[in-house]
Amino acid sequence: MNRIYRKRLWQNRIYLGIACCMMAFGLFWLAWIFHTLLANGLSGISTQLFTLDTPPPGMEGGLRNAITGSLMITLSGLAIGTPVGLMCGIYLAEFGRNGRLAQAVRFMNDILLSAPSIVIGLFVYELVVINQGHFSGWAGALALALLVVPVVVRTTENILRLVPDSLREAAFALGAPKWKLVLAVTLKSAKAGVLTGILLAFARITGETAPLLFTAMNNQFFSTDMNRPIANLPNVIYQFAMSPYDDWHALAWAAALLIAAAVLAANILARYLGKTAK
Repeated sequence: MNRIYRKRLWQNRIYLGIACCMMAFGLFWLAWIFHTLLANGLSGISTQLFTLDTPPPGMEGGLRNAITGSLMITLSGLAIGTPVGLMCGIYLAEFGRNGRLAQAVRFMNDILLSAPSIVIGLFVYELVVINQGHFSGWAGALALALLVVPVVVRTTENILRLVPDSLREAAFALGAPKWKLVLAVTLKSAKAGVLTGILLAFARITGETAPLLFTAMNNQFFSTDMNRPIANLPNVIYQFAMSPYDDWHALAWAAALLIAAAVLAANILARYLGKTAK
């Protein structure tokens, strides 16, 4: 018995050691990425970064137009995709459950969740940009909305399924209709988890470049017209990083740092709301 116990103990130590080594390996590269971003991006952070537009080579400038455009496209995509994802997730958790339609919707949602973002960008390019005859901020927002929907659907369904059925039975016993049960009981109980899913979707689309290359394109000037090409941080990073100009490289690093900080803040907030939900 002692020999079997010692064997299992050593196996546990070996596998635990391997797991810790793999964790350290991953954390090393993550720390290296953050160190590189901070080392190269902090030097570009200044008041000019938020007050001046993207410049020609050799001139001072900032990222005001790109920051504004990214916020407009990202928030518009979140506003378009979130209600669709919420309603679909509510249907799957509260109404469809194990029906054939629900199973088909889950299957399609899994496909959309794993689809490469460049495919989504090409789809919107074919559907919207070619028909309109020009790039636009709304096309970019639609592409990002298609990336938001599957994330919100999955998180909403999962978090609503965690709500105990006893709460639903109590609401039914009091004579509450189904729609009121969903709004006043299940959604209210799971609001922190639902918000967490929305924040994760925001983090998912914040740094997406491929869909915007085919939809929103870019704009060197400040513009808030979503019907025309509009500046955005991912495309600015792509364009400036590929250039031979050092001043553009500094702006690209600063833009990358801003995106990384936004994603990090969204994930921290999502973690906090997730703990609150428990």
